[in-house]
Amino acid sequence: MSRNSKRVQRGFTLLELLVAFAIMGISLGMLYRATGSSARNVGEIGRVTQASELAESLLALHDALPPGGWNEAGRSANFAWSARSAPYPTQAAANPQVPPLYELALSVQWDDNGRRRSIDLTTLKPERKPPLPVASQ
Repeated sequence: MSRNSKRVQRGFTLLELLVAFAIMGISLGMLYRATGSSARNVGEIGRVTQASELAESLLALHDALPPGGWNEAGRSANFAWSARSAPYPTQAAANPQVPPLYELALSVQWDDNGRRRSIDLTTLKPERKPPLPVASQ
C-alpha cells in the first residue's frame, strides 16, 4: 500500500464552510431582528406606562370637581393632556343632599416615532360641595 492511499481527510470542504456561514448569517439576522423588536417594544411600553401614570395622577388630583365641572388642557414632559367633563344624569339629582355627578373624560396624547398615540380614561366624579357656613357664637 502506498502512503497516499492511507491518508485520511481532515477539516471541512469549501462547500461545507459556505453552508455553515450561510446558516450562521441567517441565524444572526433573525436574532438581530428579534432583539431590535424587543428593544422597540420596551420603549413603547415605557411611554404607555408614563402616559397612564400621568393620567392617573391627574385624576387623583381631583377627587371632586368644582361646580361647573373641569375643562382644561395642558402639557407635561412630552405628553399633552386634556380633561373634559359633562353633567351625568342620575335619579338622585332632585335630592339637594346628593352632589351632582360629572362624567370626566381624560385624554393623554404623545408622538411615538411619527405616530400619534393616546390613552383615554373616563370616570364619574362628584361635584365638590360648597363649604358649610361658619356659625357665629
